Amino acid sequence: MAVSNVKSKPTGAAAGPDIVMERTYDAPVSVVWRAITQIDQMKQWYMPALQSFKPEVGFETRFDIAHEGKTFAHLWRVMEVVPEKKIAYSWKYAGYPGDSIVTFELFAEGSRTRLKLTHGGLETFEPMNHPELAKKNFAEGWTSLIGSLLKDFVEKGRFDIQDEFATMRTFDAPRELVWKAFTEPERMKEWWGPKGFKVIHSKMDLRPGGVYHYGMQSPEGHEMWGKFVYREIVPPERLVLVSSFSDRDGNITRHPMAPTWPREMLSVFTFEENNGKTTLTIRWSPLNATDEERKTFSDGKPGMQQGWSGTFDQLAEYLAKQ
Repeated sequence: MAVSNVKSKPTGAAAGPDIVMERTYDAPVSVVWRAITQIDQMKQWYMPALQSFKPEVGFETRFDIAHEGKTFAHLWRVMEVVPEKKIAYSWKYAGYPGDSIVTFELFAEGSRTRLKLTHGGLETFEPMNHPELAKKNFAEGWTSLIGSLLKDFVEKGRFDIQDEFATMRTFDAPRELVWKAFTEPERMKEWWGPKGFKVIHSKMDLRPGGVYHYGMQSPEGHEMWGKFVYREIVPPERLVLVSSFSDRDGNITRHPMAPTWPREMLSVFTFEENNGKTTLTIRWSPLNATDEERKTFSDGKPGMQQGWSGTFDQLAEYLAKQ
């Protein structure tokens, strides 16, 4: 599937050859429908590599995902669309046997939505000859996608594109190196933070549920502390985490200079390699935020762009020395 590295035993999958899972979200059908059919939203929680998509019968698309040293060319063709009720598309891979069908069905339950996902035809991928396409790998992937990522997306305001900040930079370095720069604490010390800041503490527990706790010092000598709580880790493709300001002991605190800044930020980092260069995309959105905090976040986007630009400059300088 090339979308997840979730290692826990998947729940809700049927015992037969098809995968069947159901999840209920605290969001209306219209919101969930947009999340599974509009490309700008699908790229945020589902398939960042997706280049085009339309919920129209007959629409075809292709996109590539690198996973564990292999590139999987995904081929989709929309087969059925019932607005706000059902969408189905074929799912296969160029150069591999077989053809499967993914179906999303939505059921309104008051103001909530029950989603039923069915992924059928997996046995046609000949998993005995192609173990990377085994049913358990798809089950793990779907468990992460519809069990946590889509849930966060539709329940916590991330379906509103205006609430998101996104930025990217292409680095003249292989993806493996850029990934290591984000996932090894000694490397993070060399470049992390706004331009001119020095990392004075860097302790990392890289696993879902693990924490990265760091401290920085400004050129004027002021200290600033922060933490990540990891949600999803897909080497070397994707990191999903919750970032916060903290104190020396790792307790969540307010922004030291903006008291109405969101206490938690959902952060998605994606790493894509092309011809030896790596494009890093970062998406930030408020998590569990009040209306006042969302406004502060929205008003602060120019400053975020400037801050990330300086951080990217430091990362580029670090990578050039490796």
